[in-house]
Amino acid sequence: MGDKPPKTPWFVYLKSREPLALAGFWDSWKKPDGGTLESFSIITLPANDFMRPIHDRIPAILHSEDEENWINCAANPFDKVAPLLVPYPSDQMAAHITSTRVNNTRYNEPDCGAPVES
Repeated sequence: MGDKPPKTPWFVYLKSREPLALAGFWDSWKKPDGGTLESFSIITLPANDFMRPIHDRIPAILHSEDEENWINCAANPFDKVAPLLVPYPSDQMAAHITSTRVNNTRYNEPDCGAPVES
């Protein structure tokens, strides 16, 4: 087993700089001991053209106008919102390489998404 090269961290965002919402599932389970286990998963999709050089998958990013429909499960069963699960448009995304400091889970500083200086 050889050493693996360190992964390159990327800061991926919308060109508009608006916050983005990721589609996912959340549930609450009763454990055998009576406690509660809350869990969630972020849905991933095949990468769009923008992400493909970085990774083979992309989180399912919701358009802002679709967020309420995704969250309102009572009014919108999954078959109604499933069409929202498409890779986000490549031309609306941007990214830059950031410091490997973000690989440390204890690193929580405001500059964690800053571009790496060349």
